[in-house]
Amino acid sequence: MSITIGVKLDEEIRDRLKSLGTARQRSTHWLMREAIREYLEREEVIETRNREADEAWADYKRSGKFVSHDAMASWLDTWGTDQESHAPETER
Repeated sequence: MSITIGVKLDEEIRDRLKSLGTARQRSTHWLMREAIREYLEREEVIETRNREADEAWADYKRSGKFVSHDAMASWLDTWGTDQESHAPETER
């Protein structure tokens, strides 16, 4: 089900939408819907990453466990080679 929501745009934005719509053979309505959809998808990914980072930080503060830079770099250096190793163990 679709609902109508009004959006006030300044004249410059409206003209840019019309111009792009003409060039792409799309309506301004389609362009606005697509822009909002893409914005939401991008922002939801950022929000998920932020939440995961907050959870990881809280877990670190609780447990004190970490993987050192050297251990992580050594492990990553094996990626794509015949000697690919397992993820390093956490340290305290």
